[in-house]
Amino acid sequence: MDSSSSPPFHLALPVHDLSLTLQFYSELLGCKTGRTSDLWIDFDFFGHQVTTHLVRGHAAGVENNPVDGDSVPTRHFGVVLSWDAWQALAERLKTLDVQFLIEPRVRFRGETGEQATLFIQDPSGNALEFKSFRDPAQLFAT
Repeated sequence: MDSSSSPPFHLALPVHDLSLTLQFYSELLGCKTGRTSDLWIDFDFFGHQVTTHLVRGHAAGVENNPVDGDSVPTRHFGVVLSWDAWQALAERLKTLDVQFLIEPRVRFRGETGEQATLFIQDPSGNALEFKSFRDPAQLFAT
């Protein structure tokens, strides 16, 4: 499938606090807010629909796997940004003293699939990865 014509995805996530969730996705990441209720919030997550559902007592468990020297959360989601947009986001998050699960870095340096990556966590423990490829054709390279 041609990624330039891919439809937006929808992802629903459990969260434990809608106010903290709104602050994280809207204020920190700059996602526009869509429909809301007392139990959920829709966000425009870089052109995709992420819905956060309030689940009282929710605690995300994080399992990890080793990937190129990092301990990567096995359950995560994110978006692939342009190189410049990724650099700007990484710098913005550093300036705001955001705690990283994995600090911004280039993974698989000099290999097929070389990519910039960083991981953060929302207030409910959901892991997010933001990545970029200098050469977008490397996204699905083997």
